[in-house]
Amino acid sequence: MARVSDTAHSSNNGLTFMPRSREITLIAVFTALAIILHMSPLKFPAPYAPYLIYEIWEIPIVTALLLYGIRISASIAIFNFLSLLVFFPGSIPTGPIYNLIAIFSMLLGILLAIRVKGLIPQLRNVILTFGFTLALGIIARVLIMTLINFVFLAFPPPLGFNMPRDYIFIALPLIGFFNGSVALYTIILGRFLSTAVSKATRTPLKYML
Repeated sequence: MARVSDTAHSSNNGLTFMPRSREITLIAVFTALAIILHMSPLKFPAPYAPYLIYEIWEIPIVTALLLYGIRISASIAIFNFLSLLVFFPGSIPTGPIYNLIAIFSMLLGILLAIRVKGLIPQLRNVILTFGFTLALGIIARVLIMTLINFVFLAFPPPLGFNMPRDYIFIALPLIGFFNGSVALYTIILGRFLSTAVSKATRTPLKYML
């Protein structure tokens, strides 16, 4: 169930909202953290496909989603995307765009699970709720990115890698496994950190998993 922070203000129509200054501060702090993590040495190539790199900078985005909601989380993802586009585009300039789609796919899966759990009594169990959310976040990211990669890998740079179709069918399962494993540890650690921050700062979670 969604809950709103104690620092939120009430409007005349009964809705609640976060002060704009606090929202901007949170976006700035979490964006800076994501960029710092991206620049850190905490990364390594996937042993099964060295061109895919495991990193941890997406964790603050999921943490912000569970603490403060999609508006702040999406803003962090977009600002981080802009920083990647300018400073760390990767092997092709459009690489950060694919990453942004992957992140939004994962967030979409998480939000869909949160919405569905309220309609199914069996999913109100904490363990089942988290398992369902984790599964849907992984599935959404893998399915959407598999479709995106199937369409665009064959394109020449900067849209793709000019990859022959035969190689694409070999690469897709590896990329799918990569996206699934990234979503797995990102959501797990994001949930752990959001709970820790919530307890430490006495900030109610926006989304309780």
